[in-house]
Amino acid sequence: MGVVWASVLGGYPRSRPVRLALRDRERGAVGWGQDVDLVRAGAAAVIGAQLAAGMRFVVDGMLDWHDIFRPFAVAWRNVSLGGLLRYFDNNFFYRIPVFHDKPEPSDPVLAPRVRWALDVSWPAGVKAVMPGPVTFARLAENRSRLSVEELAESIAVQLGLEARLAAEAGASVVQVDEPFLADVDATPDDARLAVELAARIRGEAGVPVWLAVYFGFPEAKVYEALLDAKVDYVSLDVIDQPARAMEVIGAKGYGGWRPVLGLVDARQIYDDDLGRLEDLAARLAGGVEELGLTTSTWLDLIPYRYSLRKTALLGRLAERLAERLGYRLETPLRHV
Repeated sequence: MGVVWASVLGGYPRSRPVRLALRDRERGAVGWGQDVDLVRAGAAAVIGAQLAAGMRFVVDGMLDWHDIFRPFAVAWRNVSLGGLLRYFDNNFFYRIPVFHDKPEPSDPVLAPRVRWALDVSWPAGVKAVMPGPVTFARLAENRSRLSVEELAESIAVQLGLEARLAAEAGASVVQVDEPFLADVDATPDDARLAVELAARIRGEAGVPVWLAVYFGFPEAKVYEALLDAKVDYVSLDVIDQPARAMEVIGAKGYGGWRPVLGLVDARQIYDDDLGRLEDLAARLAGGVEELGLTTSTWLDLIPYRYSLRKTALLGRLAERLAERLGYRLETPLRHV
């Protein structure tokens, strides 16, 4: 019997109390620790929503992250922050990381978050999320003497350390986000480098590693390079371009990794047609023994209340698909 499970891809939007707390922090209008308590209360709420929906792995929502790069750029030496730039074709911006030399570690970013999340995540596993080294290097400003490839490799060294410390802190899985691989400018060489560096991070982590590609389905040649990925899971944004996904996956199949299908659309607020998604997932399952379901991207692109609704829809989709395929639904609630 096969297995179906679900987990949201990444961060959540901020609820109103969290938004106000972080605004007051920037203005210096709150006392030490007050904003931390409010952010953690918000994180506990989104973890609770994931648990209620039966997510196998949960995230803390990364509510205090302004963008996926900044926590690492701030923590590492030889990196500064530049101007604002639009994050792919989404309606929000990120501070451009500026690399002056190879990054060097300072305080760990992920391990403290994992340790805190473990207190409120039982019985689900905690997922630690990080930017992929190729996306990091491609979207940064490189003022060092390193090539882009050398810069990505040096970033991967620091991310490997982050992954190991997160795993030692109790993370069940580490997610490496490489949305650049779905971009029109991505090449097979980019994918091959991302595959190589993700394997290095996996070797450091000692726990399963999930390579996430989103903001579109990659071109066929890029996807072909992903087939060689030596990771445990690869998630694909299939709902953004379902026809291409069906064509490419139908022709190439999956690699040695277990597929995670990005089906619930996290870039629009309207309820997904679960019947349509169930049909698409059943066609893409291809007889695999383990199938993960996720959102098309992070949920922080839509308002807070809709993100909770999307989480519930993802859990319901997993239930429906498991029943249709005759698979076991892998949810932490089964083990309580």
